[in-house]
Amino acid sequence: MPPRKIRVLVVDDSAVVRKLASDALSADPEIEVVGTAVDPYMARDRIVELSPDVLTLDLEMPRMDGLTFLRLLMEQRPLPVVVLSSLSQTGSNYALEALRLGAVDILGKPCGSYSFGDLGPQLVAKVKAAAHARLRLPPADAGPSPPVPAAAPPAAPAGRSFRSRTHHPRAVILLGASTGGTEALRDVLTGLPADLPGIAIVQHIPATFSKAFADRLNTLCQLEVREAVDGDRLTPGLALIAPGNFHLLLHWAGDHYSVRVTGGPQIWHQRPAVDLLFKSAADCGAAPHAVAGILTGMGRDGAEGLLRLREKGATTFAQDEASCVVYGMPKTAWENGAAQLQLPLDRIATYLTGRCDSAARPPSAVAVHP
Repeated sequence: MPPRKIRVLVVDDSAVVRKLASDALSADPEIEVVGTAVDPYMARDRIVELSPDVLTLDLEMPRMDGLTFLRLLMEQRPLPVVVLSSLSQTGSNYALEALRLGAVDILGKPCGSYSFGDLGPQLVAKVKAAAHARLRLPPADAGPSPPVPAAAPPAAPAGRSFRSRTHHPRAVILLGASTGGTEALRDVLTGLPADLPGIAIVQHIPATFSKAFADRLNTLCQLEVREAVDGDRLTPGLALIAPGNFHLLLHWAGDHYSVRVTGGPQIWHQRPAVDLLFKSAADCGAAPHAVAGILTGMGRDGAEGLLRLREKGATTFAQDEASCVVYGMPKTAWENGAAQLQLPLDRIATYLTGRCDSAARPPSAVAVHP
């Protein structure tokens, strides 16, 4: 008997987008588009009628906006949701708010084109990941108010302080994540003090969304958080996030780290790719002083690079299965021996702080590789 197909409901007020999304998804033999809806009220009825496994959801719709609908959905009948959002600043902020409210992933909508181009395969991959995701429900105090797009880069939180600890100049923290990673990274980074070594991060995220993601984190963290720019110096107290659709590489410049932001082919169907960041760190001599980890995500990206880092002396870890939205990338890194230990999400910040403080001892882990 053939495996059951993933049942998808496409919710969008644009007839063009409904057709493009439905055609792209229906072309995959593992997916069945069971219906479409033009607004949240119709979507509500179709959910009851069709029992879909996954929703694709527009955020700007008539009668009820997508954020309000998503909040109500997660309260009353939680389902995996992939958000289709405009690539504008407003759309980016709304999409990040949707992730906070429980959406699994986001994808930028095509602008003025009647073809998805390479967005079709991306949508298929995100829907498949969502179908296997462990839902992360929003906090009880997550209100319905949409975010207000920032007109200028946000200011750092009051009270941010820097470099009260002394670190080896080669010390660095490296993190990679995919599906579910935006919220996981928020949990980790908001738990870190401002005086840790520099942090380089690859999160699989569409172009244009990465800057809004970095700006939002910068308003929440004691660390400074920025979208990386080619040539940036990676200093203590700073976290650099790879721009969407560009790879991020680490380079040793004689007495400090700098980053390269570059194009190039996708790795594991991803750009930015975690593997390229990790391998560049290993190749520039960072490994003996690096702490590197892979958080929640679909696929295999990062496992090879993490293994190279471990073989060259880095401290390595992976997020544990119970706390992952999708236990794909961390699972691969654990099974190939790249990760020395697995940690629940709520202990990763404490672990990183402890590993970067010579007087601290790392907390016990869920599991440890010999």
